[in-house]
Amino acid sequence: MYRILTVEDTIRVPPEKFSMKSREAVKQALADKYECMLDPKLGVVLMITSVDKISEGKIFPEDPGVHYPVVFKALVYKPELHELVFGEVVDNTEFGSFVRIGPLDGLVHISQLMDDYVSFDSKNSLFLGRETRKTLKEGDLVRGRIISISWEEGNKIGLTMRQPLLGAMQWIEAEKKKQKKGEK
Repeated sequence: MYRILTVEDTIRVPPEKFSMKSREAVKQALADKYECMLDPKLGVVLMITSVDKISEGKIFPEDPGVHYPVVFKALVYKPELHELVFGEVVDNTEFGSFVRIGPLDGLVHISQLMDDYVSFDSKNSLFLGRETRKTLKEGDLVRGRIISISWEEGNKIGLTMRQPLLGAMQWIEAEKKKQKKGEK
C-alpha cells in the first residue's frame, strides 16, 4: 500500500551542499539518505515529497557537515498481508512466476497460479493449465493477493492467483464474458 508518512530525523548536510539554499540542501541530503531504501517498518521509500520543518543546525567537532533536525514527508510503499495487487510478470521459472508489484517483486508459486494442473514450458518460458488451457507468460498483466511477507529472509513476498477474479487479466476478462453470457 502506498502512503505518505511524516518523519522526524536529524540529517547531516555535507559541505559540498553549502552553496545551495538550506531547504534544497536538506531535501537533497534526505533524498540521498532515504530514497530507494527498504526498511521493514516503513517499506520502500520512493521519494521525499516535502520538507516541512528545519530547525537550527549544529556543527560537531571534527565533522564539517551541519546536522539539522527536520520534519519531512516521504512517499513509501509497504505491502500488506491480504492486499490486492496489480503487476506484470517479469520472469517465469519452473517453480513459479515473479510479478513486479510497484517497486518490489513477488513470487506466485506454481501451486498458486490457478485451479488446474499446471505445466511449465521452459523453451517458451510460459505456464499452461491442462484443463483450462490458460497460459501465463512474461509480460502478462496480473492481479494477485499477498499471502505472505518475510522481511527477515531476503524480503520475500508470496502471492496467490487462485481466488475468484485473480490471475492474468485476459483470464479475468474471459471469465466476465462467460458470466455475462450465462446471465442472458
